[in-house]
Amino acid sequence: MSSSSSNDNPTDPIEAFKKALEKGGEAQKDFARQFSAMQADAMQNYLAMLRGLSFYNAMFKTTVQSGGRISIPEAERQALDIDDGDLVQVIVIPIERRRKKADG
Repeated sequence: MSSSSSNDNPTDPIEAFKKALEKGGEAQKDFARQFSAMQADAMQNYLAMLRGLSFYNAMFKTTVQSGGRISIPEAERQALDIDDGDLVQVIVIPIERRRKKADG
């Protein structure tokens, strides 16, 4: 019978434990790599969204006129190449409410 080291014995508990630790370490490394890649992708998508918002949009304050009308300032219309009849999307966030004085 040839002598074999404990490295060749699949039933040796110490070797089984070492192999389990190695596999666990590799699994942790793979998880960390995948998680880092997902974080990088998420950050790139977020930055791309911010770039899109800043290049193709305008933010300005305006006063609501009679009948609920608002105006887009000329500089923003020119920057975004908006002409009469163009369809635009508006997001309204009230920042100051002017209350009418009570009659009295």
